[in-house]
This record gives sequence, structure tokens and C-alpha cells, in this order.
Amino acid sequence: MVLKDLSLSAVVAGFVAVLVGFTSSVVIVFHAAEALGATPAQTASWMWALGLGMGLTSAGLSLWYRQPVLTAWSTPGAALIAGTSGLTMAEGIGAFLVCAVLITLAGATGAFARVMGRIPRALAAALLAGVLARFGFDAVLSLKASPALVGTMLAAYLLGRRLWPRYAVPGVLLAGMAVAAGQGALHLGAVQWRLAQPVWTTPAFSWQALIGLALPLFVVTMASQNLPGVAAQRAAGYDTPVSPPVTVTGLASLLLAPFGGYALNLAAITAAICMGREAHADPARRYMAAVMAGGFYIALSLAGGAVVGLIGAFPKALVLAVAGLALLSTIGGALAMGLQEEKTREAALLTFLVTASGLSLFGIASAFWGLVAGVLALGVQHWRPTR
Repeated sequence: MVLKDLSLSAVVAGFVAVLVGFTSSVVIVFHAAEALGATPAQTASWMWALGLGMGLTSAGLSLWYRQPVLTAWSTPGAALIAGTSGLTMAEGIGAFLVCAVLITLAGATGAFARVMGRIPRALAAALLAGVLARFGFDAVLSLKASPALVGTMLAAYLLGRRLWPRYAVPGVLLAGMAVAAGQGALHLGAVQWRLAQPVWTTPAFSWQALIGLALPLFVVTMASQNLPGVAAQRAAGYDTPVSPPVTVTGLASLLLAPFGGYALNLAAITAAICMGREAHADPARRYMAAVMAGGFYIALSLAGGAVVGLIGAFPKALVLAVAGLALLSTIGGALAMGLQEEKTREAALLTFLVTASGLSLFGIASAFWGLVAGVLALGVQHWRPTR
């Protein structure tokens, strides 16, 4: 049954999701490891733990629910770790374990699901559109740096949407790789493949690490990552339960923290690639894109030592363009859903604008503040005093 649902478009969507996920933030993860004094072996272990955790949870949850459930590392969490000072690797690992316990409790108790259940669908859709808008902007701006490459990819996308809509994104990726190879900008031969080895670090616990790292890491992961992750599922029309996947990511983080798996969460941006029409025309078969992404994550985790070289093999403009074009229909659908009803239109528009602005306050990303702005707008516009 599973093999019958597999398709070329799902394989390509999974590959693009992993490509975008790694290239957009892997440098931040490396900086986070360096901030705690990681050795090269420990840094490779971080990539092994994070890739294995994302791969197993993405493939496992997607196969279990037969819906696309993609997980990711906490990018704002990595930025938070990178900005810390005065902590040892052992204290950082201890903070990761505490954060993992808190994520597990938030999922197992249903507290996070109750919060998400109160968010109107229009705001969830606008939130998703705001999170993804940056990739659309980046794709357009990349035209300035690489007009021939990105222009060819845009032409391939428009032609593909007209002639073979299901395979438009694979055509974009192949066209981009062909142009990049012709320009001498594709360096796959320089990648040195070597297996990564997990490195155990015995945790140490301190109040400084608990207050300065564990609690902030939990907050930014839930507010800036899991929240838009659930919003992406709702906006795509999937009713995947909230609590069990969040609990699974917490438990996976708990098991992998001593090896560098600092925090796993539900994905939003990469998940949207696996939930769009480009993954498959039939929404019931799009889960295979997330399963394939899980397989690619596992493969990259085993070759953690070659991740940096593999990422450097693709021109930045190619990655930006393929991400923006792959997400185009998802952005449009989310905006249409968010602005559909007049009574929630202004609140949804405010959510979109604040989220797309990239506003960050107190270390919490714009997705959270966009939702806060939308909820406040709805409350002011529709609140009625009780008699």
C-alpha cells in the first residue's frame, strides 16, 4: 500500500524539503556547537543526532498517520545556543535534557493542543503565509545576483505549471542544476563522504544553564517552531493530532540530547513543501513526501562529516529559487484562506504582516508575535461586554 503511494514528485518534494532545511540554518547549528566548545567530532555527532532524530520521527509519524508530518531542528533554538557564553558542553547537554522533558510534558498533558485548538483557522493560515513569505521574497531577490540561473528556473516553473503541473518543481530543480553545472557553480565532486560517529557527552546540571538556556530554549521552540508547525498542518487541511507528535519530538530529543540533539520540533517551512500540490495531486498521498524527507535526513545523518561540503555544492541562488517557487502555491492558498472571511480579514492581515516582517522580541521570533497581534485584533473587534 505504501509503495503504491510513492511517486517521483514525492521523492523530489522530500529532497527539496531537506535541501532547504539544511541549507537555510545548518551554519547556525555549527555556531551553536562552537559556542559550547564542541570538537570537530562532537560537531559531527550533533549532525548525526539531529539528522537521525528528524529522519526517524518524520518517517515514523507520517507512516503512522498517513499524513505529512515533518520535523526539524529548532533554528531559533540554535541561534539562542550560539549566543550563550560561559557554559560548558556538559552543562549545555544538561539544559537540552531539561528542555526535552518540558517539550514532552507539554505534548503528553495536552496543554499545547488546548492552546492551538483556540486559534482560528484564518489566523493559522495567515501565520503560515507570513512564515513562508520570506522564501518568496528571497527567490525574487536572487534574480539580481544570478539572473541567468534564476530566470531559467522561473521560466521552467511557468512552463511546467502549464504543461506538467505535477512535475513543475522537479523540472525547476533539474533546470537549475543544469544551468549551475554549465556555469561551473555546481561542485558535487568536491564532497568528501565519510561516516559520522556519535559522541556521548555526560550531562551536568546548573542553575545558570537551567535559567539561561533550558527555559528559553523551550519557549522559543514551542512558540517559534511548534506553533507555526501546527498552523501549517491546519492550513493545508490536515487534522493531524497535536499532542502525540509533540510528545514524540520531546522523547526523541531526550534520547539524542547527550549526542547533540538539542531540540526537535514540528516543521513549518519544509513541511509546507511536502504538503503542497507539487508533492502530489492527491492530498492523501502527500505523506510519502515527508517519508522520503525522513529517509534523506537519515542518509545525511550517517554522512554528517560531509554535510557542509554537500551544502556548499549547490549555489545559494539555486536553493533560494527552488524553495520560493516550490512554496508559491502554498503561500497563495494560505493567503486566500486567511483573507476569505471579512470578519477575520483585518486580524489575519495583521498576523501576516507582523509575521512576514521578521520582528523578534525577547528572543522569540515573529511567528509568535504575529499570532499575538492577530488574536488581540480579533479580541478588540469582536469583544462584547457581558450584561
